[in-house]
Formats: sequence, structure tokens, C-alpha cells
Amino acid sequence: MGWNSWDSYGTTLNEQELLANARFMAEHLLAAGWDTLVVDIDWYDPTARAHGYNENAPLVLDEYGRQLPDPERFPSAANGAGFKPIADAVHALGLKFGAHMMRGIPRLAVERDLPVKGTAYTARDVADLDHVCKWNPDNYGLNQSHPGAQAWYDAQLDQFAEWGLDFLKVDDMQTPFHSEEIAAYRRAIAKAEAAHGRAISLSLSPGGWVSTGYVDFLRENAQMWRISDDLWDRWEDILQQFARLARWAPFQTAGHWADADMLPLGHIGLRAERGDDRDCRLTPDERRTLLALWCMGRSPLMVGGDLPTSTPETIALLANPALREVTAGSADNHETVRERIFARWDDENSYRGELIVWAADAADWADGTPSAHPNGRYAALFWTGDDDYELGGNIELQSIVGIDGRDDPWTLTDLFAGVADGAAPADVRIEGEGADRVIAGTIPSHGVLWIALDRR
Repeated sequence: MGWNSWDSYGTTLNEQELLANARFMAEHLLAAGWDTLVVDIDWYDPTARAHGYNENAPLVLDEYGRQLPDPERFPSAANGAGFKPIADAVHALGLKFGAHMMRGIPRLAVERDLPVKGTAYTARDVADLDHVCKWNPDNYGLNQSHPGAQAWYDAQLDQFAEWGLDFLKVDDMQTPFHSEEIAAYRRAIAKAEAAHGRAISLSLSPGGWVSTGYVDFLRENAQMWRISDDLWDRWEDILQQFARLARWAPFQTAGHWADADMLPLGHIGLRAERGDDRDCRLTPDERRTLLALWCMGRSPLMVGGDLPTSTPETIALLANPALREVTAGSADNHETVRERIFARWDDENSYRGELIVWAADAADWADGTPSAHPNGRYAALFWTGDDDYELGGNIELQSIVGIDGRDDPWTLTDLFAGVADGAAPADVRIEGEGADRVIAGTIPSHGVLWIALDRR
């Protein structure tokens, strides 16, 4: 659970903005589980701008071609200090610090033919000019058949660990899927961790077309991996994540997570790649759907809005303890129902939307924290239609709690209850007796009923 600068600042974040978000997180959200700050792409480009990347950018590099923070935007990085002063400041707040990195080696290092630290090779020797990123012009690939390629990553990761980074988002790794590069990066992290005594989490990106067939390899090499391309504040983007998370949820394991991408919540687009300065365009109900789906799918939660300038309603939504409770404390998370709903069964033109239901067991957390609902269940009932949906008797209680538990006395808790985020209070309840008991209520347009069920 953390914050990433991309949705707000694109390539242009500066030190003042980063530390303002860190202080806000520590004061308002750390207690709810939010603990990581990540500087996204091009922190080493002094010409960085909103809405895109720069060809032939004068990247800030050291004598070995390794990227250094632009000292104009990050003044504490001057004189070769790198991100260490910022990492120290973030750690002092009780938070973790991370940065974005591109696969490969800077083109500028190859152009200058800079030495690869600790070797007799140069950047030109180890570069792979054929396998380059299709959307960012900063780097060439690395020729993993050359022994200097691993040395390049080793030197880069040694510097990151020396600065005190806890988290690395490494881009252009999965679409296409560069298994040799991923494995090389993981080896470099392991070497840096051993040398500096600091754990570094690896997050791989982007995630278009990533197959579940890679899951064993991904678990061996990373803590997070994206399962989609960039997600923005459009209902269509959220809608597509239902199928992806349903596909990946059975593979989620503690410490190794399929990642449904950042949450474009709050004040975004200040200087972003896409769109202009705005509050998230999702409705209050769509925002709840986004969070409930990510939690039920056990995706990492990385918010993209600028925290100090986001609305109190956004902060209240993020501070909801149910987010961490369900993401960390649930098991056997899965989609149980997905039905297309028509106003008339005999009229194919009367399609209204999909009713989608997820269920999970409440469970103790991996760190030993007891479940908030011991022996209980979680459920999320989503409706994708443009009008409200009145539940009939179609979602039986026993489909959530199990046939063996259907006659037990169950109480229902709305997991968004008391969250002052602008959405209307949920209309949800248990009706009926015995095997005839059902979940009843009204699901708002593009909304969710997110509940916990406890035996009395």
C-alpha cells in the first residue's frame, strides 16, 4: 500500500512535492497501512515535461552511465548524493522509499561509451540495440549473453541499495516478456541486498497480455507484477479489470502479487502524461467499486492522486481500515457469479449490465495479525449497469457462506459504513430463513455492496 507520482506528476515530480506527500501519508494514512512512496519515471531528466517523453534528453548520469536525480528538481541530490537524503527523510517518517527504472542502459551512456563499473567493458559492449522500448526513448536493451550486462545491473542496484531504496518499479519488462532481463535484475537485487543488508521489493511493469503461465517464474523473481497497461480514471478501464483479477486471484500468494495498477483517485493530472489538472473523474460509487475489486482480488494498492491537495472525501476513502483488512486478511478469493442481465429475457437489445459477485474467507494475516472477522466471510456484489440494480432472490446467502453454514446465525457489516466519501449509504441486508436466506438490497450504478459476514 503506497503512493506513486505517475498519475499526478508524470515525469516531472520534484523533491518538495515528494516530501509533501510523504509527510501527509505519515500523518493521515500510515495508520491505515499506506507506507511506501515511489518516484516514477525520468527523475534523471532535467528537461522532463508533462504529456510525454523527450527524445535525446540530456540525462543526468555518473561516470559509469548510471542515472542520478536531476539536482534542479531534487536539490538534496547535488554533489553525487543521489536519493540518499530523500530516502533518509522518508525513513525518518516511518515510511519506505522507492523509484522507477527502465529496463536496459541509457542511450547516452552508450553514445559516450562509458565504462561498466568493475569491468573492462563499456556501455557500447553490453548494449542491445535491437531490443529497445517502443514507447520511451531513454534506453537501449542489454545483451544478456554478454558478461558485462549483469555487471551493469549489479552496479546500478548497488547504488540504489546504497541510497536506501526499499522498492523498485522496473518498466518495459513484461510487454513483451523479457525473462532474461527480469532474472538478471533479480540477481542484481539479491547481490545488493546481501551487500547492504537492505530488502528491496521488485515491481514489474507494464502488464498487457501477461499470461498466468508465467506465474512460477514471476514468483521466483518479483514481489509484484502488473497485469494490465496503464489504468486511468475511466469506467471502461475499471470494467476490464474484473476479468483480469478473476483470472489472477487464484495465484495470489503472500509476498508475490499480481498488480492491477495504480488507483487514479484524488487530485491527479497536475503534470501527468494523460489529461489535465483534475479531480478523479470516477463517480463516488465507481471509486468504491475500484477499491473493493482490488482488495477482493488482493492487488497491491498504490494510489496516484496528490495527497495534500486531494479532497477530504478521497482521504476518508483511503483511510478506511477495511482496505488493509481484506487485502491482507482474506483467503480463497474468487469470483462466484458473473451474469449478464437483461430487462426482458426475450429481448437481446434490453441488456442492462453484469452482476458480478466475489467471495473470500476472512483469515489471519501473513504476519500473524488476527482476522477482524474470525471464521467469517467477505463478499462484494458488483453491478456494471448504468442504472441501479435491485437484488432479487438470486444471490443466496449459502452461496457466500457455504451450504454447511447456511443455517448459522449470520450478521452483516457494510465495509464502507461510516466512510464520508460522498457515496450514499449502502442498502444491503439478509432476508429470509434457512436455505431461503438471500442477500437483499440495491446496488447503485457501477457500484458495489461490500460486506463482511460473521457468525453471531
